[in-house]
Amino acid sequence: MDSKALWQRYINWLYYHEGLKFYVDISRIKFDDSFLETIKPKFEKAFQDIEQLEKGAIANPDENRMVGHYWLRSPELAPTPEIKQEIVQTIEQIETFAKKVHSGEIKPPNAPKFTDILSIGIGGSALGPQFVAEALSPNDPPMQIHFIDNTDPAGIDRVLYKLKDRLKSTLVIVISKSGGTPEPRNGMMEVKAAYDAQNLDFAPHAVATTTPDSKLGKIAKSEGWLNITPMADWVGGRTSELSSVGLLPAALQGIDIQAMLDGAKEMDIATRKHDIKGNPSALLALSWYAVGNGRGEKDMVVLPYKDSLLMFSRYLQQLVMESLGKEKDLDGNIVNQGIAVYGNKGSTDQHAYVQQLRDGVPNFFLTFIEVLEDRQGISPEVEPGVTSGDYLSGFLQGTRQALYENQRDSITVTIPKVNPKNVGALIALYERAVSFYGSLVNINAYHQPGVEAGKKAAATVLELQQQVVNVLKQEVSPLSLEEIAQKVGADDKIEIIYKILRHLAANQQNIVFHGNLGQPVNLAVSYQ
Repeated sequence: MDSKALWQRYINWLYYHEGLKFYVDISRIKFDDSFLETIKPKFEKAFQDIEQLEKGAIANPDENRMVGHYWLRSPELAPTPEIKQEIVQTIEQIETFAKKVHSGEIKPPNAPKFTDILSIGIGGSALGPQFVAEALSPNDPPMQIHFIDNTDPAGIDRVLYKLKDRLKSTLVIVISKSGGTPEPRNGMMEVKAAYDAQNLDFAPHAVATTTPDSKLGKIAKSEGWLNITPMADWVGGRTSELSSVGLLPAALQGIDIQAMLDGAKEMDIATRKHDIKGNPSALLALSWYAVGNGRGEKDMVVLPYKDSLLMFSRYLQQLVMESLGKEKDLDGNIVNQGIAVYGNKGSTDQHAYVQQLRDGVPNFFLTFIEVLEDRQGISPEVEPGVTSGDYLSGFLQGTRQALYENQRDSITVTIPKVNPKNVGALIALYERAVSFYGSLVNINAYHQPGVEAGKKAAATVLELQQQVVNVLKQEVSPLSLEEIAQKVGADDKIEIIYKILRHLAANQQNIVFHGNLGQPVNLAVSYQ
C-alpha cells in the first residue's frame, strides 16, 4: 500500500475519544471490506451479549454467578438496589479507612503510624494492584507497598527481610474471595509466623478483603482483625482491580481511586456503542479476530513505551489468557481458543526481542501503548533540539514503521499521560475488548475450568505426600520407590512419588535417599 493510501486508511480507522483524549489506531492491521461484512453479524450478537451481561445475566454457569465489574464504576446500573448500595458503601468504607490510616487515627499498637502495606494475594488479586502501584504510586507515597503473590518460601523471605525493621508499622492486606485459595492462605500463615517471631500481635495489623462469611472472613472476625473489606461475589479476579481488591491498596498509597473509577466509567460509556468504528474495544476485538483468523493463531505482544506501564503486559496476560483460553465453546465443541500475550516495554525491547519480531517467525501482532506526555515539566535537550522523550517517541514510530514494512501487524493505543483516570480507562478498554472477543469466538470468557483443574491436581499431590510419609514412618528398613507406590496404592504415580520425596529430602523433612541419585529406579528411601 502506498503512503497516500496508508494515510487514508489511518484516517478512516483512527478512533479518538474527546473526553479522555484516547486514540486507538488499527490501520496497520490487515483486513478488507469483505472481512468487515462477514464480522458484522457476530458483532451484533456481541453487543447484545454484553448488554445482557450488564443487566445481570448469569455469565459464569460453573459457579452460578453474575459478572458485574461494570457496575463498580456505575452503581446506578446494578441490577438490584442491594448491589448498588453494596458498591457505594464499600467505596466509602475504603476512602474512610485510608484517611484514618493516613492521619494516624487508625494505627498499630507499637508505632505512631502505619508506614508500609503488605498485600497478600494471587492472580488478579496481585497483578491488578501491582500494575496500578507501578503505574500510579507517588514518588513519595504515604505508605510503601510490598507484595507476596506466590507460595515460594524464598520469595516470601525476601519480602519479609525488607520489612523486618518495619513489621510493627506494616498493614497487612490478605485478599481471597473464598479464603481457601492455598497461595494467599500460605502467605498469611508465613506472615503470622513472622509477627510471632518478633513478639507482635498480628490481628491489629491485619485487614481481610473477602466475601461475606468466607473462611478468611471468619478467621478475621474470630481473631479480631483491624478491618474486613467486602469483596463482591460477582467480580472475578481478573476484572477485580476496580473493586475493593485494587481500590484499598491504591487508596492507601495515596492514589485517587475516584479518578480511576471515573476513567473506567467514561470508557464503559464509549464501549457500549453499537458501532464497530465508533467503539474502541470493538476495534481491538475486531483486530484480534482478523490477525488470528478467530483462532488465536498469532500472539499478542504488548509494548508500553513508558516505564510506569511495565506491568501492563503481565496484567493483560492474565486478563486475556485466562478469559479466552478455553478448550470448549458454548456449544460444547472442542475449539482450544485463546490468545497468548507477552511483552515488556519500549524502547528496551528494541534491544531485546524486536529483532525477531521484525525478521523472525511472523506469529504475532504487536500493540504499542503510546503516552504523549514525556514528563511533568520541561525536558532538557540531549542534543540540539532533541529530548530523551523525543527519542522514545521516535523509537516507537520507527519500530512501528519497520514492522509494517516487513508485513507485521500492529495496533497503537495512545493516551495523553499516565494518571489514575487514564489507567482506569485502559483497564475498562481491555475488559470490554475481552468480552467482545469471547462472544465473537463463542466461548465463555468468565469461567476458568483449567485453573480449577490445576488446583484439584495439586491437592491430590499433597494428599499423596501425606500417605507416602506415613508409610515411611512405619518402616524400619528403606523401601524402593516401587514398594512405596504399592503400599499407598499408587502404582501409576511412581514418578510423582519420587519428585515428592526429592523435594522433602532437599528441605530437611527427614527423608533420606540411599543409592545413586542419578538412577532413581535403584534408590531406596527411609524416614529418619
